[in-house]
Amino acid sequence: MNPDRVLDSFLEMAAIESPSWHEAPMAAYCAEKLAEMGFTVTFDASAAETGSDTGNLIAHLPGTVPGRIGFSAHLDTVKPCAGIEAVIEQRHICDDITCRMAEVVYSAGETILSADDKAGIAAIFEGLRSVLESGTPRPDITVLLTTCEEQSLLGAGALADDALAWPENLPAATPEAERDGRFPLFVLDADGAPGTIIMGAPYHWTLRARIEGRAAHAGVEPEEGVSAIQIAAAAVAAMPLGRIDECTTANVGRIEGGVAVNIVPAVVTLMGECRSLYEDRVLAQRDAMTRALEEAAARFGGQVEVAWELDYPAVVHEPGDAIVAHLEAAAATCGLESRHATSGGGADANILGTKGADAITLGIGMTNFHSVDEYIEVADLQNMARYVEAIIAEYAM
Repeated sequence: MNPDRVLDSFLEMAAIESPSWHEAPMAAYCAEKLAEMGFTVTFDASAAETGSDTGNLIAHLPGTVPGRIGFSAHLDTVKPCAGIEAVIEQRHICDDITCRMAEVVYSAGETILSADDKAGIAAIFEGLRSVLESGTPRPDITVLLTTCEEQSLLGAGALADDALAWPENLPAATPEAERDGRFPLFVLDADGAPGTIIMGAPYHWTLRARIEGRAAHAGVEPEEGVSAIQIAAAAVAAMPLGRIDECTTANVGRIEGGVAVNIVPAVVTLMGECRSLYEDRVLAQRDAMTRALEEAAARFGGQVEVAWELDYPAVVHEPGDAIVAHLEAAAATCGLESRHATSGGGADANILGTKGADAITLGIGMTNFHSVDEYIEVADLQNMARYVEAIIAEYAM
């Protein structure tokens, strides 16, 4: 692993503006770099569905030994991301117990840094380069770089069911009869130091409700009206919200309605969500929120239309799973401490697990992401590249 090169690569990527729906420049940069490494690079047709200016990037490199693994990250970033100026400095890093000095990369201006997720891409590329330069054995490798991850995983969701299948016209080290099974796919897109394994990420359901009352003049004949806002307020008050249990959460995040202060509001729209690692718990929470809306509407004489949409399913791994054991062995090889964690949010792994991959998310060290205070330690960026290299070696044994 070349520690200077991985840092330089990340700094180059950070300078490329790539907000959601406008990832084409970053995609072109990555396609060029992967092609230089010998990958066959293609773009899928997902742009027609996502509205992005490019499709998901899918690249394949035949291995030298049987087996197949993949690495994934996302091309897009949140805003503000125009004119990112990355700065490197020594900084005190403190937790609840200790403080230490560390070399970090952060944004000098009023922008994000884009370590989420360009640090992940830089680590993947450096790990690949190191393996190729050393000539060490490697399995067949797939790289997937998605669009619009920051928009509820739109890019991964738009992948065709067979998008990750090994191309029929491309040679492979894996015998043809063994190419159709699920393959390990490592998604570099979480906080936590390198060595962090995200063992679970939740189901995510989105709620959209339309509450209908009856308009009336609020001063002349309020008794003739049915307040949709009052129904909404009663429903939300009756809902179990916030932290429901150790792996279940719920929220109502948006309410709109009413036209004037002197009119009993006839219509309110309400949006919310619920999440859980476990299907029975998320469905129970969904039913409780629906019941609260229906009971409130009946109580005040209104009506409600409730619609739920599953944005993505959960992905859950157990400590004894083979993919976890391989990750722990790879971490030990490069001197990293393995740590198991769960996430309250989704990542592409939630979707990719339904597309033929055994997908799991890894921490890459990004901190304060989605904010102008975002940073990453240089050592974490370098260690993540070492981890990628070690994972490839682990699956080549």
